[in-house]
Amino acid sequence: MNRYLNHLKVTVLVTLAVLIQSFSVAQTKVKVYTFEMKEEIGPSAWRLTQKAFEGASRSKANLLLIRMNTYGGMVDFADSIRTKLLSSPIKTIVYIDNNAASAGALIAIACDKIYMKKGAGIGAASVVNGQGEIMPEKYQSYMRGLMRSTAEAKGRDPKIAEAFVDPDVAIPNIIVKGKVLTLTSKEAIKAGFCNGEAANIADVLKAEGVLNYEIVNHHVSAMDKAIGFLMNPAISGVLILLIIGGIYFEMQSPGIGFALLVSVVAALLYFAPLYMEGLAAHWEIGLFLIGLVLLAVEVFVIPGFGVAGILGILCVVAGLALSLVMNNMFDFTITGPEKVSSAFILVLVSMVLSIVISVIFGRSLLRSSAFQRLVLKDEQRSGLGYVSGRQNSELLNKTGIARTDMRPSGKIEVDGTWYDAVALDGFIEKDKEVTITKQENYNVFVRKKGS
Repeated sequence: MNRYLNHLKVTVLVTLAVLIQSFSVAQTKVKVYTFEMKEEIGPSAWRLTQKAFEGASRSKANLLLIRMNTYGGMVDFADSIRTKLLSSPIKTIVYIDNNAASAGALIAIACDKIYMKKGAGIGAASVVNGQGEIMPEKYQSYMRGLMRSTAEAKGRDPKIAEAFVDPDVAIPNIIVKGKVLTLTSKEAIKAGFCNGEAANIADVLKAEGVLNYEIVNHHVSAMDKAIGFLMNPAISGVLILLIIGGIYFEMQSPGIGFALLVSVVAALLYFAPLYMEGLAAHWEIGLFLIGLVLLAVEVFVIPGFGVAGILGILCVVAGLALSLVMNNMFDFTITGPEKVSSAFILVLVSMVLSIVISVIFGRSLLRSSAFQRLVLKDEQRSGLGYVSGRQNSELLNKTGIARTDMRPSGKIEVDGTWYDAVALDGFIEKDKEVTITKQENYNVFVRKKGS
């Protein structure tokens, strides 16, 4: 009898413990951290992913859920996001709300679970250029390898992942040879590549057995939005226009500080977000600055245009372009030559446009009343001795004073009269004595006295 009672007590206690534990688990909320990936995969998407993981870690989330609708983007940044997901200590789920194409498909496959909205699609991951043309085989081979290895890491069929990229892959009852694979939600479920259909995030969590949960939505700060805006290639092009245009106006108009200020601010806005995102390294920014120094030496110190000027232009172009792409010094394995060449083309086109616009509109801009308010210089009136091209045969061998920096052209004063002059030495500082060596038509040529 006692033995029976003891057995009954043990049974009751075990049952109570199980019920208490079940009740406790039911009361524990699952913290779900969500963020949306609804833009082209690029630097801003990579930054968003990093920030979302940081937010999930801070909030001690149990689950990270991505709501995706993208047609793809840059493979190098998609690969970085893929790596982040594969190494995530938090369970990851992607909810495909319409599209997960190209680079988006690679990111989706890297998640632990995939859910799709009815009618959504995943696939079409062949590598293409900016015009939508299929890239050479070496790019496709790299992408196939990424898709295959990612699918294997998550227990998905690597053959299907490979068929997203390669039209030569045929899978019975799924895809015939000659077509790149794209799966609808129902086809993906049937192929075992999707865990189910869901109308919304609540349905996704219900399918995962998560009934008691707290959703924490990722907040995109104003700073993140600003960085994403500044890293847009179109905005980068405009900033390059301002950088080069500011330098051009500063060199053409001695004593004007506003143009230089515009150039400096544009350079900061150009490099700062790229540096914060890990694209612009110290050596790339340094290369840009070295280029500016070499150009300054060429203009102000060395007469003519030679090695220093050419090296300066090359350094400026390289610094601006290399800061736009992900690289390890001069190793562009992940980025690929296509992205590198696109970066250089963007910089070169922006620089040429800047120079052309400056030459065409520069003179009228400098003379505009709005610009003159920003210029710190005296008005040059004829009553004060300012003249243009005064012809005087008695000027030869006379000594005068440089009234402006001569780079190489500028103003000189001889016997109380001002003349336009050209320095044969290349550069003469303001207030230095000069000797007039020759005069052709209305052009006066001088050298620094004693040279």
